[in-house]
Amino acid sequence: MKNRIVKPLALAVGMAFCSGVWAAPSGSFDIKELDSAKDVCNDFNGFVNAKWLAANPIPADRTRWGSFDALREASLNAQHTIVEKAARDAAKAKPGSIEQKIGYLYASGMDEAAIEKAGFEPIKPELARIAGLKNSSDIAAYISDSYAQGNPVAFRFYGNPDFKDSSKQIAYAGQGGLGLPTADYYSKPDFEKIRTAYVAHIARTLELTGVSSDDAQKQAKAVMALETRLAGASLVPTELRQPENRYHYVSIADANKVTPHFDWTAFFKAQNADVTSGFSLSQPKFFAEFDKMLGDVPVADWQAYLRFHAIDNAAPYLSTPFQQEDFAFNAQTLNGQKEMKSRWKRTLDTVEGGMGMALGQLYVAQTFSPESKQRAQELVTNLRASYKARIEKLEWMSDATKQKALEKWATFTPKIGYPDQWRDWTGLEIQQGNYFANVQTAEKFNYDYMVAKIGKPVDRTEWGMTPQTVNAYYNAQKNEIVFPAAILQPPFFDAKVDDALNYGGIGAVIGHEMGHGYDDQGSKFDAQGNNVNWWTDADRAAFNERTDRLAAQFDSYEALPGKFVNGKLTMGENIGDLGGLNASYDALQMALAKNPAEAKKKIDGYTQEQRFFLNWGRVWRGNIRPEAQLTLLNTDPHAPSQFRAIGAPSNMPAFAQAFQCKAGDKMVRAADRQVKIW
Repeated sequence: MKNRIVKPLALAVGMAFCSGVWAAPSGSFDIKELDSAKDVCNDFNGFVNAKWLAANPIPADRTRWGSFDALREASLNAQHTIVEKAARDAAKAKPGSIEQKIGYLYASGMDEAAIEKAGFEPIKPELARIAGLKNSSDIAAYISDSYAQGNPVAFRFYGNPDFKDSSKQIAYAGQGGLGLPTADYYSKPDFEKIRTAYVAHIARTLELTGVSSDDAQKQAKAVMALETRLAGASLVPTELRQPENRYHYVSIADANKVTPHFDWTAFFKAQNADVTSGFSLSQPKFFAEFDKMLGDVPVADWQAYLRFHAIDNAAPYLSTPFQQEDFAFNAQTLNGQKEMKSRWKRTLDTVEGGMGMALGQLYVAQTFSPESKQRAQELVTNLRASYKARIEKLEWMSDATKQKALEKWATFTPKIGYPDQWRDWTGLEIQQGNYFANVQTAEKFNYDYMVAKIGKPVDRTEWGMTPQTVNAYYNAQKNEIVFPAAILQPPFFDAKVDDALNYGGIGAVIGHEMGHGYDDQGSKFDAQGNNVNWWTDADRAAFNERTDRLAAQFDSYEALPGKFVNGKLTMGENIGDLGGLNASYDALQMALAKNPAEAKKKIDGYTQEQRFFLNWGRVWRGNIRPEAQLTLLNTDPHAPSQFRAIGAPSNMPAFAQAFQCKAGDKMVRAADRQVKIW
């Protein structure tokens, strides 16, 4: 329940972090926010953002605060108005309408009295079943049945386009089952305190359901030992970025040889999944260890593991003690959050998780105009032209590979604002009251929706992100770039401002997402979205030489004392930023060439080129708690925002020209140290 089923291939420009109670940024650029005490050529991020950051501390119920977060807060407030109205009008709404379902779901989550009265009664049947498990066959059957209810356990299972034939949807099983962020947390000395806190959290969670303190401590140690073994067989995030580590197609018979204690035929039957010829057992080493553990880990230890995760996954939807314990470890210990979010925001998170696209349908009707969509489509068209021109002029790539790159460019599918066709929610039965039951019903409904697509042709019209999400993404297997309505607002986009601000904001985001098609991993997929090599060996070697230098640049950025950015983990996003900002700068120049008067005009004393880079910097303003930063350094493919603000511009001669920077300034890399890829 709490651990959503997610697809692993979407590469996004920003991470989905909630925000505090603040106004969204305005479209115009307020030069009073600039810190003239900072030198733009040596501390560009400070020059653009230091004053704003000092005046906008992180709210107590947040782990970070910046431009993305302020815009997300505006989206949350708009959604809040929508769900509150839906809850008020639910009883008289059209039966079975999305308005009624959203209203009942939200209202049940806001009914604190009923939730407190229920305590942990909703999960007692689940705990009773776990208590009755007697052998490895029972454990395997429980895992299959839990998945069939939409509750993932022990590993990940999902549908996704076939890496080798992107026209069809197949099943994927992948590593999972860990309660800590990555495998490294179970072994590296840096995380010893977090491991200790995790064991204490497990014990406290178990005690909330009546387990004695001594027994809870014993079970917590067993859970930690079991997860440590799973972690030992798991790949780390840098390894998981490699497509070859996310796809391993096998027949069901061969999969059963890897896991003789876990019958995949029985699993797929329980899911009602159309899997007959085979599927991707994506990390065979993990599943081999998982199977050994089914055979040699005591049943009591498996019960402790399943019991804890059943409680932990349900905790956000149970009474206050469970919610507080969940917050204390997952938000406070791991990420430094000071206060729990208010109930309406937590409940809105649930609506987003359970009926996000339905909520998006209501959100778009109230917030996104056809004019905004049309203007955004124009920007996409301009960025496409700019990116094509850059590919055609590449001096390091052969004509043969360049032709394949242009074929991929020609098949890019842009999606703007919201889907052309909305999802049908017929069959989802949301009742008045009973929050936990509603959450579970929505989980199963969405899980069944995902499973039903396995074995069928890929629906290329479907979106992987809701319109109210302040983000964007590229999907390598559909070769699509997607821009939800919520990001098409200031500071990214405003139809009323000068071109420079729009190209430095949403233009660079559009270019960034196009760039993912040509980053270190996206470049391993062709124009149809298949994982095939379309490069000559010499071109790939030339590409790798450039990306290695970009990784080294980001490896040098110190995010916390003694803790540096991982240039390989963040490689795809850094390539996206570099190519996207260059392409958007070129697109701005094309636009200004058509309007010489605007090209020469200064606004608030700044040229169009300067305003372009200033808005890029503004997009990446952000404060973050050190605990959250440490977690993200180990898990997030995005570099910290302050380094995204300076990384790409420091490789662009256009930045130095715009601000008359000199050789030796920190934002001016020597010609032989500048990275130029796309």
